[in-house]
Amino acid sequence: MSFFSALFYDRVMQYTEEACLIEWRRVLLENVDGNVLEIGAGTGASLGVYPSKPSLTLYLAEPDQHMRMQLQQKLQSQPEIKATVLSCSTESIEAVDDFFDYVFVSLVCCSVKDVTASLQEIKRVLKPTGRFIFLEHVAAEPGSQCYRWQQRLNFIWRKVADNCHLNRTTEQSIIDAGFVIEEIQYEKMRKMIAVVQPTIRGIARIACE
Repeated sequence: MSFFSALFYDRVMQYTEEACLIEWRRVLLENVDGNVLEIGAGTGASLGVYPSKPSLTLYLAEPDQHMRMQLQQKLQSQPEIKATVLSCSTESIEAVDDFFDYVFVSLVCCSVKDVTASLQEIKRVLKPTGRFIFLEHVAAEPGSQCYRWQQRLNFIWRKVADNCHLNRTTEQSIIDAGFVIEEIQYEKMRKMIAVVQPTIRGIARIACE
């Protein structure tokens, strides 16, 4: 992402954050504890919704240097939030196996280069008893008008939106990666253009082998 794209990202997302995303994240994260990793932490949109627990150790991974700079600035202005910032990508997480109690992604799987590799990395660093929490915009219902427009616009959208895909079937990818989805909700992302509105959010665990 360019410096200017990162600079204006929060302003572009402000109305959608206020309309739904902040509350969705708050509910998803209200019970996290232990070692918690947020992948693609961006400029720190989730910082204010993590529970304040002495037993919670927060790690924030953001590979884009411009986004990471803003994230670090927010952390400096909020010294009550203790977090370790990582520069790793989703496909290569800087952590040993079975380290995290929770891994959280928010609007990340749409733009990673390799969804399968990313989900396998999340499995690797997640404890067998851990939970994977996700909030993603996804492909609309096949055959719908929104889905047809997603298919038409996807190539152009990827070029202008930093590899963001409009038509990824992330729920199925999570299942194919060896997760069992325990909770899932489908809802439109408010204050956003129609082709980006379909979302899923929920919690998954690693399937027993």
